Amino acid sequence: MSDIMEVIKARRSIRTFEGKDVSDEILNSVFEAARWSPSWANTQCWELVVIRDKTIKENMRKTILPKNPAENSITQAPVLLAVCGKLNSSGVYNNVAPTKFSDWFMFDLGIFTQTLCLAAHDFGLGTVVVGLLDHDKAKDVINVPNGYELVALIPIGYPAKSGSATKRREIKDFVHYNSF
Repeated sequence: MSDIMEVIKARRSIRTFEGKDVSDEILNSVFEAARWSPSWANTQCWELVVIRDKTIKENMRKTILPKNPAENSITQAPVLLAVCGKLNSSGVYNNVAPTKFSDWFMFDLGIFTQTLCLAAHDFGLGTVVVGLLDHDKAKDVINVPNGYELVALIPIGYPAKSGSATKRREIKDFVHYNSF
């Protein structure tokens, strides 16, 4: 396994993929890493739909909003993942959300998604997290049941090319001590 800082710094959003398939063995290794993601009270509110079917991927591509640079990656990638979350689970006790931000499923899915993408990169795969889409139409394409939301799509495959790192803010520009 690679050094975690190397993986974090090297991972990029990939929107073009080689035609090479991704084995179930490698996908399951990525899923194994993602399943260890932390979540509120260990609710593990995530659900993942693995899409290989070309017709379903094409129907998902049609849910992407205009000018989204990831549109073609939906059908080009050999595998498309739909990240879904169970509502009223994370951040909720006895049907009450005790915090200002109520349902924490988006927070937990963010951690899950990042872990999945970093693990994929470590296995030589590329990913891009796609959120600019008609979520309700996408839910219908894959029959997401009531009580769950489809939050993001992740095309996954072997990168055709990879970009360089974009500039990042310096630590001193976002870390505050004792007060904002």
